[in-house]
Amino acid sequence: MTDIFSFQKGGSPLLVSMPHDGTRLPREIAARMTAAAKSLPDTDWHVRRLYDFLENMDVSIIAATHSRYVIDLNRPADGAALYPGQDETGLCPVTTFAGEAIYREAAAPGEAEIRARIKIYWRPYHDAIAAELARLKSCFGYAILWDAHSIRSRVSRFFEDRLPDLNLGTADGASCAGALEASLFRIAGQSDYGTALNGRFKGGYITRNYGDPANGIHAVQLEIAQDTYMDEDAPFAYRTDKAAHLQPVLKAMIQTAMAFRP
Repeated sequence: MTDIFSFQKGGSPLLVSMPHDGTRLPREIAARMTAAAKSLPDTDWHVRRLYDFLENMDVSIIAATHSRYVIDLNRPADGAALYPGQDETGLCPVTTFAGEAIYREAAAPGEAEIRARIKIYWRPYHDAIAAELARLKSCFGYAILWDAHSIRSRVSRFFEDRLPDLNLGTADGASCAGALEASLFRIAGQSDYGTALNGRFKGGYITRNYGDPANGIHAVQLEIAQDTYMDEDAPFAYRTDKAAHLQPVLKAMIQTAMAFRP
């Protein structure tokens, strides 16, 4: 484990990435943040805990330790938009999902600081993903990347009404084989959760950048509505009763990804 992310090497073709589970804030950054931001409301809360069954499944796991407010690992380093024409947060966000300021007046990071954060936090995470996918492909002839996320079920800034429970993204089918996409969506659809495929969430930078099925790398993103496993208001408590109902569905999807053969 580094200070930037934790990593566990597995013996299967699957790598699970958790880029928004981290909650650490460097002291010098936290000192400039607003009280609203310091509560980290936009964290993918408890994703590592929700997927704790992975510990016994021999998969590789990489999980960020720092908050997405430090840098968003699921955004391109050049700041290019993922959803042109739609509202979205940036590489080093300055507002919360609710539109509140993350930094006190005149305290937001400038270009030099953003470049430094890319070097310190963003680049090591992505270098590790690339290296592990290369290792898995060398071992198995292919690799599968699962990008694990969660978000409040209602965020009016980004989508109307309530988000479906399970939101599978494959960059409109470009990031993985169609057979894998179909199998995963079938499992989600057979559950009693609401589902969507390439809806509001089509997969972020990680899914789109690494997914290259023609070259043996298959990537998918799953965005989960947080009210399926936790309380969405502070202190953001994990709900074991809800999680216990959801985890078998997630485990079945993971097992399907592991069993997939291109």
